[in-house]
Amino acid sequence: MNYSLDRQQIKLWRLSIYFIFALPGFSMASWVSRTPTIRDALGATTAQMGWIIFGMAVGSIVGLMSASHLIAHKGGRFVMVTGLVISSIGLIIVGVGGSWIINSIIVFLGLAIFGFGNGICDVAMNVEGTAVEGVTKKSLLTGFHAAFSVGTLFGAIVGSVATKSGVLVPLHLTFVSVVIVLSIVFLSRFVPLGTGKEDNSDSNGTSMSARERMAVWKEPRTILISIIVLGMAFAEGSANDWLPLIMVDGYNVTPTMGSFAFGLFVAAMTVGRAIGGLLLDRLGRVLVLRISALLAIVGLLIVIFGGSYTFATIGIVLWGLGAAFGFPVGLSAAGDDPRGVAARVSAVATAGYLAFLVGPPFLGFVGEMIGLLRALIVVLITVTIAGLLSQAAKPIGKTNN
Repeated sequence: MNYSLDRQQIKLWRLSIYFIFALPGFSMASWVSRTPTIRDALGATTAQMGWIIFGMAVGSIVGLMSASHLIAHKGGRFVMVTGLVISSIGLIIVGVGGSWIINSIIVFLGLAIFGFGNGICDVAMNVEGTAVEGVTKKSLLTGFHAAFSVGTLFGAIVGSVATKSGVLVPLHLTFVSVVIVLSIVFLSRFVPLGTGKEDNSDSNGTSMSARERMAVWKEPRTILISIIVLGMAFAEGSANDWLPLIMVDGYNVTPTMGSFAFGLFVAAMTVGRAIGGLLLDRLGRVLVLRISALLAIVGLLIVIFGGSYTFATIGIVLWGLGAAFGFPVGLSAAGDDPRGVAARVSAVATAGYLAFLVGPPFLGFVGEMIGLLRALIVVLITVTIAGLLSQAAKPIGKTNN
């Protein structure tokens, strides 16, 4: 797509995408911050809560699989707005079902709607991000993902304050939903119409049929990039779900110290993504991916075999820095070809989300047999594979990395 935008319009577009990336993080953290209250209201066991939360996984996967077709027909801006409105409706349903009506089926359905909205929005905002990169000729996607982390942090803070202040769950989640809807309606004004939209009547060869969009899943380059993203997303997701328990069980420390270790990981990953654009512009994708994989490998080795909590925290920082780049860099690489960009970004994003959703439970299963600390060897293997395949992310049509 050709953009006829002046410098100020491009600046506003870029700035709006930073804020839009923060919104799903804000909504996700808002839900997570109220899970203990909702679990207690439902009287659900850990296993039952796991099945309830599975609703979000189902919705997310359906959304990710549907996103490329929606974007091809309606454009990225429409899908981002629609996705965040849908996810906000789902969040309100979750709050009502988990506090006032108190029905696990309603919460499950609310989470499925929430996950679907976030799924289509996730692909659309990454398509927009790759489009901004193309217009500005700068590596920006890691910075956009850093904004997601900042939104998550802000949502966690608001959720903590709401919980401590005794704010009812439906009121809290409705407030969050209203803020998100008003924000996306305002921010969408600065996003060009039609990013990722394909016109089957054109004659320049940029449009794709539904069959061609599905065929991108078989492309060797897309498959390799998906494996890279899967491996690095597994490194990120395993820390998000298990790191506090890994430290508590593996190093016999207090839950507070385990939470502190997780905070270090998130902080390191956020810093890595914040400076990622500068590193990518200077060093190129392939070298950055190799360095990040190496950092994650060294960090994981220190955590697994470090022997002391203090030494292990050094490994956690390296692990966080290493895990920062794989997902956004992989999505950026998937968006190199403007023909079918939504389909490829969708495919790679789906691989990443599969790692987020399926990887941590698998790690828990392995950890049940050999301990969570030793189970990290599985993560070590996937990160090593991702590092070895880094060459696949080389920009199309360029001799450098």
